[in-house]
Amino acid sequence: MTDPIADYLTRLRNAIKANHRVVEIPASNLKKEITKVLFDKGYILNYKFEDVADRQGNIKIALKYNPETRQSAITKLERISTPGLRTYANTSSLPRVMNGLGVAILSTSKGVITDKEARTLNIGGEVLCYVY
Repeated sequence: MTDPIADYLTRLRNAIKANHRVVEIPASNLKKEITKVLFDKGYILNYKFEDVADRQGNIKIALKYNPETRQSAITKLERISTPGLRTYANTSSLPRVMNGLGVAILSTSKGVITDKEARTLNIGGEVLCYVY
């Protein structure tokens, strides 16, 4: 697998389209941090890290749906920086997703954070994905 983050986002997209409640994804430290950001911003209901002794383990993510309309909290997941074309943003060119309604997830020197947190900390980094 050449792009594990794209695989992570695709598994989430596929589970949302199939209206699954829970999705299981192979874990890595970066995927764990992205999952924490998605939970903090209210895009997923819950998550659980299942560690195995000799491997990274799995991440179980409980997806969030509107109880009345059955629509997912995540409308779109879009990968921005790929292994073939890395995309970086400095403090003056941080992206705004849907005029601030969505979230851009960045990998910075302070860890994996959102675009809004990067603006307050006045730091830039690699733009991993957009979520809205």
